[in-house]
Parts: sequence; structure tokens; C-alpha cells
Amino acid sequence: MTRHLTRTTSAAAVTLAGALLMAGLSTASAASAAAPGADVPTEPTSGACGFAPLEDQTYSTFVGLPNDPARTPSRGDAGVVLETNHGDIPVVLERAKAPCTVLSLEYLTRAKYFDGTNCHRLTAYTTPPAALSVLQCGDPLGTGWGDPGYSFKDELDSAKALENWPGFPDGSRKVYPRGALAMANGGPDTNGSQFFLVYEDSRLRPNYTVFGHVSEAGMKVLDTIAAGGIDPGAEGTAQDGAPAIGATIERAKRTSPN
Repeated sequence: MTRHLTRTTSAAAVTLAGALLMAGLSTASAASAAAPGADVPTEPTSGACGFAPLEDQTYSTFVGLPNDPARTPSRGDAGVVLETNHGDIPVVLERAKAPCTVLSLEYLTRAKYFDGTNCHRLTAYTTPPAALSVLQCGDPLGTGWGDPGYSFKDELDSAKALENWPGFPDGSRKVYPRGALAMANGGPDTNGSQFFLVYEDSRLRPNYTVFGHVSEAGMKVLDTIAAGGIDPGAEGTAQDGAPAIGATIERAKRTSPN
């Protein structure tokens, strides 16, 4: 069964037609979800990004809302290194491509949100017409259900600017190139904390915010994880499941961009 590449949202845990469903594929990490009814804000932030608290916090690990200035920083890059059990994956967050997304990821990194979390999904769809080769991370539950208790809007100009996939001159399918860093989602404007790293060119609709790229050194580590193959487990397949050798972000920290 082909799985599509989106995050399962706690507010609407349903399969979205033509979307990539992120099913639960690995064990939960040390981080735990906030209990339903936890004391969280109910109104979106008032700045340009409008970070919106989720009504359903069942699967949320809430660490507060990012600061949301009237003018979101949109110049320069931010560096983050994902220290994994297979080595460091330095990534560059590009504010010009997706300022609100970068603002959120920087905030979650400072809050240690990603520390001790499992990258729960590895895909290896290579048989035409499918082409999807990504590692999915950012869920503190390690199941595909987890979220930070808030969502924010898509920033899809970065995706629309990608090259068209061969045979799709209308731009309905794009080349998400090797090394791209993009947000997973469960439908329009449902970004949270889950993101994916592309280890081979992948064919996707331009529905996923591209907000940075993986460094050359980071790609070597990503290739090691991909080469380890997929453990389909009870819910996966030979092309879509948890990384067979495991992939844990032991720590995420901000650095100077490379």
C-alpha cells in the first residue's frame, strides 16, 4: 500500500485523498504528550505568522508559542545541527524561503523540543511513477501523530519555485531535490513540528514548505541511515517504515550556518 507523505493531525486523524498519510511506525520517544486539557493559549499570536493553538491537544507536546513580531525576520540563514546516533546532520534554515517556518523551528530548537526524538519514517519509493526518498523527523511521540500544540500557515512560494518534475509542465508535480528540508503536514496550513529530509530527488505536489537544506556533511549521515534500509514492522512496507537501524535526534542545537 502506497503511503502519502503528510503528518497525521490530531484534529483530523483521517487519510487525506492524494495526501501523504503519516502513520505510527515507531516507538514513542522519551518526550511525552501534554495531557488533554493542559493549560495552553486559545488564541493565535497577533504577529505576522499567527501561530494558532490547536483545539485538540491530545497528541501535543506543548512548549509554548513562538514570539511572533509584526515583521518576521526574512533575511539571512540560521544554522542548526541535528546530533543523531549516527553522527551530526547540520542543516541550514533559509529565512527568505519561509520566514515563519524558520522562526518556529528556531523556537522549538531553543526549547529542546527535538532532543531525544526518533525519526519515525523512512521511504524508498523508486519504482515509476513513484519517487519518494525521505527521512521524516520532528515528532516527539515517534508515531507520526505528535505535534507542538500549535499550527501555522504554509509558505509555498518556495515549493512552487522548484523545478517541474519531467512530464508535468503544469507544475503539479515538483522535484524536491536531494538535500531539501521541508515541512510535513496534514493538509493546508497544518504545519507543526514534523519535517522531512530528502536523500534522493523526490516527486511531490508543491504542497510542502521548503525552508532550508542539509549540508554536505549532513548528507553523508542521511545516506548512512537510508542505506540501513527500512523495518516495515506491523504497519509499514518494504518501501515505507521505520529506519531499520534507528535514527534518533539526541540533541538539536543552533549553530552558525555553514
